[in-house]
Amino acid sequence: MKRLGLVGGISWTSTLDYYRRLNEGINRRLGGLEFASCLVDSINFGELQRQTWPNSFELLRDACRRLVAGGAEGIALGATTAHLFADALAAELEVPLVDLRVETAKAVRARGVAKVALLGTKFTMEMSFFRDALARHGVEAVVPDAQSVRDYIQETVRDELGAGIVRAETKAAYLEIVDGLVERGARGVILGCTELPMLLGASDFAMPVFDTVEIHVEAMVRFALDG
Repeated sequence: MKRLGLVGGISWTSTLDYYRRLNEGINRRLGGLEFASCLVDSINFGELQRQTWPNSFELLRDACRRLVAGGAEGIALGATTAHLFADALAAELEVPLVDLRVETAKAVRARGVAKVALLGTKFTMEMSFFRDALARHGVEAVVPDAQSVRDYIQETVRDELGAGIVRAETKAAYLEIVDGLVERGARGVILGCTELPMLLGASDFAMPVFDTVEIHVEAMVRFALDG
């Protein structure tokens, strides 16, 4: 089994979910008392917020370097927005990076979906790093047009879900947002922020739902066990 290095703390709530799902995934494959060989470097999310995501490359790079120095044979970034720097980090790392964007694009295509609603932080929705990765696999992503809606998603992801708070009224608002994207042709929805599965799941929609944490973890398990 290869030892994985997870950059966590972005946020700590989603890191818990990553760690649980990773160990469950390894155990489903191997049984018994077999669990993941894993290192976690948990960033102080407050520090990242002060620096802001676009200025966080060095913070993420240093975490990756510590993990590799500790013996990690592959790296995973425990946040979708962190993949803003996935290509730059992969170019510097001495070990493979398990890329959430690429794995999600493959999963969407495997379901035969060509146009999806993309929910995530404002950086994920407004910048091109995720949408371009999807487009390279023939998938078009649509995001809310209104700045106020994108700001609302950003605020609730950061201040509610990032703190472990789940509110029914927030869920209702998200479902209404997705309805608007379905009207624009979306035939699936990507939960493109690692906190979103706390709020939404497959049972909430009558179309394919792509949980990026689930997809990413499955790829991490394959990397650890299959190479």
